[in-house]
Amino acid sequence: MTGGVMDRLSGEAGAAPVAAAAEAEADEEADPPAADLPTPQVSERRDPHPSRMQMPQGNPLLLSYTLQELLGRDTVQVELIPEKKGLFLKHVEYEVSSQRFRSSVYRRYNDFVVLHDMLLQKFPYRMVPALPPKRVLGADREFIEARRRALRRFINLVARHPPFSEDVALRLFLSFSGPDVQNKLKESAQCVGDEFMNCKLAPRAKDFLPADIQTQLAVSRELIRNIYNSFHKLRDRAERIASRAIDNAADLLIFGKELSALGSDTTPLPSWASLNSSTWGSLKQALRGLSVEFALLADKAAQQGKQEENDVVEKLNLFLDLLQSYKELCERHEKGVLHKHQRALHKYSLTRRQMLSTAVQSREPDAAEQLESRIVEQENAIQTLELRSYFSLYCLHQEMQLVHVYLPLTSHILGAFVNSQIQGHKEMSKVWNDLKPKLSCLFAGPNSSLTPPRPLEDGVSPQ
Repeated sequence: MTGGVMDRLSGEAGAAPVAAAAEAEADEEADPPAADLPTPQVSERRDPHPSRMQMPQGNPLLLSYTLQELLGRDTVQVELIPEKKGLFLKHVEYEVSSQRFRSSVYRRYNDFVVLHDMLLQKFPYRMVPALPPKRVLGADREFIEARRRALRRFINLVARHPPFSEDVALRLFLSFSGPDVQNKLKESAQCVGDEFMNCKLAPRAKDFLPADIQTQLAVSRELIRNIYNSFHKLRDRAERIASRAIDNAADLLIFGKELSALGSDTTPLPSWASLNSSTWGSLKQALRGLSVEFALLADKAAQQGKQEENDVVEKLNLFLDLLQSYKELCERHEKGVLHKHQRALHKYSLTRRQMLSTAVQSREPDAAEQLESRIVEQENAIQTLELRSYFSLYCLHQEMQLVHVYLPLTSHILGAFVNSQIQGHKEMSKVWNDLKPKLSCLFAGPNSSLTPPRPLEDGVSPQ
């Protein structure tokens, strides 16, 4: 057996520089992986359900989805159902309604957390959107509403993602109405393995990758980074525009109330102003009537602000969530499977050196056999990691395509913004035009006749 070991070592001598280079690259420990990616042996692969193993036609790497097809997969609504116990809000429950499953179920925030964890466990090489943070101490209504919107974006991105949408975990989350959905989700993931173990194409992923895959991914990451930065700025400005509309609504409402308060003032006029009492009385009556129009203006401005929050800001946030999940996927790829691959190569190099030293210094066959067995195990692990690395690149390429499928959402966002501005200004313009004739009674001329205001000498009109 010792002779066989020596033959093996002599045959591997040419690989020593490669292993040494791999060892040098792995000497410096990287950060821990963003997600604990499973690394089973090749022998652990199992055949999944036949319905999930249909071989796609043509090159399976290339996707042919359109934005409308993705959006049409499902639309999920998430509404707040606060439950009060005593005087304080103890927890928040959500009503989650799916058009696809025609279902309506109640879910807690921790249910979303379990679904998120299951998706990361089963699809470590896919874009799993991030969840909003847990409730902080003293969370107010504004925080709870922002988290509801974020949960709605999360579940819609998941429900429209091709692999996620066909997974049993999503179906359970959206349709299971029994007790303890968290345990049901965890049970569904037991003894199943991740996508690498269940995908028939996984061992052949390298065959479908383009030769310049690394260059393509590098260019794509730079492009998506630039798109993310631009959309982040657009979202911030859209938020400010919507906020200004809502603030404008509040100001118009207060303006109208102050006019009404002025018109309702009952303080008697002094004796020297009695000649103008009839004029002041007419003015007050007119001012009281104007408050109705200003309340209507405030309502129109508030509607425009809310519409831009829902149709513009939320769509921008949805796309930003998608871009962020792609960035996090790239980090998982680098810190996960690539990092483990480097560590496995490093460990393999150390074991091989130890085996060489043992074979030279010792003639004990048992020690050599044990080392040879360890080397075989490490070679199998490296082989599995190499297959996972190629499958991770395969998934990254597909996820990159999905991001580009979502790019036309930009036209939807711009269309919603333009339509909101047109509709809002049109409706408010109508109210302003209806209000203008009522101003004529504020200007009383000689013999109580009504005359329009004349421009002032400096060119500034009181209108």
